[in-house]
Amino acid sequence: MPEVSKDSRIFTVHLRPRIYFADDPAFKGERRELTAADYLYQFRRFFDPRWKAPYVATWMLYRIVGMNAYRDEILKTKQPFDYDRPIEGLRLLDRYSFQVRLAEPDPRFIYQLATADIAGAVAREVVERYGDKIMEHPVGTGPFRLSEWRRSSKLLLTRNPGFREVRYDAEANADDAEGRQIAERLRGRRLPLIDQVEISIVEENQPRYLAFVNQEHDVLYGTPLDFANLVVPEGKLAPHLAKRGIALRRVLASDVTMSVYNMDHPVLGGYTPEKVALRRALNLGVDVDKEIRLLRRGQAITAQGPIQPLTYGYDPEYRSEMGEYDLARAKALLDMYGYVDRNGDGWRELPDGAPLVLEYSTQPDQISRQFDELWKKNVEALGLRIEFRTAPWPEQLKQARAGKFMIWGVGLTADRPDGQSVLARGYSPDIGGQNLARFRLPEFDRLYELARTLPDGPERLALFARANKILIAYAPYKFHVHRILNDLTQPWVIGFRRPPFWADWWQYVDLDVEARARALG
Repeated sequence: MPEVSKDSRIFTVHLRPRIYFADDPAFKGERRELTAADYLYQFRRFFDPRWKAPYVATWMLYRIVGMNAYRDEILKTKQPFDYDRPIEGLRLLDRYSFQVRLAEPDPRFIYQLATADIAGAVAREVVERYGDKIMEHPVGTGPFRLSEWRRSSKLLLTRNPGFREVRYDAEANADDAEGRQIAERLRGRRLPLIDQVEISIVEENQPRYLAFVNQEHDVLYGTPLDFANLVVPEGKLAPHLAKRGIALRRVLASDVTMSVYNMDHPVLGGYTPEKVALRRALNLGVDVDKEIRLLRRGQAITAQGPIQPLTYGYDPEYRSEMGEYDLARAKALLDMYGYVDRNGDGWRELPDGAPLVLEYSTQPDQISRQFDELWKKNVEALGLRIEFRTAPWPEQLKQARAGKFMIWGVGLTADRPDGQSVLARGYSPDIGGQNLARFRLPEFDRLYELARTLPDGPERLALFARANKILIAYAPYKFHVHRILNDLTQPWVIGFRRPPFWADWWQYVDLDVEARARALG
């Protein structure tokens, strides 16, 4: 573990020697060892304007000594980023040790260091060889390497022959009998336990589910909502699947789904009372209970705010206006602030009499169309018109980060056991990154920054509560649900558990090859 100073400003990290990157032409035939310099190089990359890193605002918040000032200088002078320039807050101590110095205390910076997609090391030679196409050439030190990639179809990961020796050493909780059996069966074996992983990208739910049922896939990572009633009636595995030896892993996800309102949009955005009233009316008019019953087939619980389950600050007993459905109150708000039908066509206009048409960004898949239909019913019950703008999800994300949308729906899964991250959705320096709503409020920024520096305890929880109330009151988002996830595994899969805060679990799973061969004939 890193060494942390008493004031939570200095973090010293020591690497194990003899960890190597997977072979790649960038290394010109040499075996390339991971060093402390690789981490400091990667940290600098977030600050290089060339890469337009979406997490740069998060990194700047940590205020690494000298780093923010250097980025500001680069933006002002338009000079190329100098990766060799000394930065006081990023110190290389020796080949296997580095130190990060923060201008302000941050007791949870250690979570940033533990988040692989944010703080993972990158070899400089790889970046310089592939440039803007580096995403097509991932080169890491992990148990697998990318062998094949068919866009929007398949990824094939194969065992990294140069992976260091790591043994399975998981310990189960005292009340987890199955977990103890798994740990006893696998303990001491070298990772990864399997030779390759094939990840199939199947956008439509029916073929994805049928491929698992037909034994073409070993794991169904998240049962599609369309099939939830068939798979988990009343929250339990269906008998026809249980008879086949299929196993269910059912968990409340550390996530939250939300509708995002563009605070810069001339129709829906803004901070004046009538604009706030319009968004709050929309929030009160969203029937989340019907969403859970009909669309999510009971596989979710109502979100009362942004904080995700399993993270610090989440209170399962907390209740707020965000979790209410009150059509009469929503209509009264619209009436009170001048959103009435002036021309008798059955639809409300803006307070100045101009047409009021909502625009919702959506995706072209079947489940999105079902959610769109519910949104249409919700807003039409308020006397409002709505139109839908359809495009693939990556395009919608691009437009959202650029502020070119009115309303969009997204989900956010926690990557660490702390509620601070989701509050970045309201932090103004993160506009264009995590703050898709483009929400700006100095008081919220102050609360967010103060909560970051405090240790866990009543004072920090009080700041979280105040930040929650601000997001609910100004309504830049409608927080909908926390999802319940149902993963299915074939009877020959050993050791599968969904990790709550990261996505890679393949190295910890084994297959009973003989059992699979018998089942497949």
